[in-house]
Amino acid sequence: MLIDTHCHLQDPDLLPDIEGVLRRAQEAGVEKMVCVGYDLPSSRAAVQLAQRYKPVYAAIGIHPHDAKTYSPAVEKELRQLAANPKVVAIGEIGLDYYRDLSPRDLQKDVFIQQIHLAQSLKKPIVIHDRDAHEDTLKILREEKGGQYGGVMHCFSGHLPMALELVKMNFYISFAGPLTFKNNKKGQEAAANIPMDRLLVETDSPYLSPEPKRGKTNEPAFVRYTAQKLADLRGKTLEEVAYLTNLNAHKIFRLK
Repeated sequence: MLIDTHCHLQDPDLLPDIEGVLRRAQEAGVEKMVCVGYDLPSSRAAVQLAQRYKPVYAAIGIHPHDAKTYSPAVEKELRQLAANPKVVAIGEIGLDYYRDLSPRDLQKDVFIQQIHLAQSLKKPIVIHDRDAHEDTLKILREEKGGQYGGVMHCFSGHLPMALELVKMNFYISFAGPLTFKNNKKGQEAAANIPMDRLLVETDSPYLSPEPKRGKTNEPAFVRYTAQKLADLRGKTLEEVAYLTNLNAHKIFRLK
């Protein structure tokens, strides 16, 4: 059985067919999913889905794109949402220097505030890092971001960065791009990171893996990423499923 550690079931591309999405996930051997928020409405929706569906858990937080919306009132509501026992992490939070939809200084400030929020709640963090490796690592070092563990979601860095994150108490999660032929950097990292720090995800409805590129991604497709990880590690799909499942239970403290 597999766990999709990062998906967006509340997205308009998935939510209208949520029953079908969950059924196909189960048929594909995906037993649990972490539905991740990226702003306040999507965080609320993630918690609602987790409450409604047993296989679904929630992460809540403000994405760097929406850093300009962060406020004491938003933080207060995140704290209230986090009281729900099915909320397993604060995320996705971090930095995005690719789109720069919020000023970089504000992104960094809001990232730090949410790290502190997670620490006060004793929860792990789920990090979004796009074209911001240096600043992301700097903040995590200075703020002791791995105090209660965390996940570098949809890892896009190189092996030395991954190993540094592991030392800081982070898990490294791979999504559909691991299956892309030209992703040699990601494949090198996946092949060499300690097995007890690896996770798989879809980031659905985005980043569909081979051979589903061009189609809407969904949790059932996490099998393709897990199979690629198995090929890179010289293991069976069953072995990778068992190990990444164990890792997901540890970091998210799943029942």
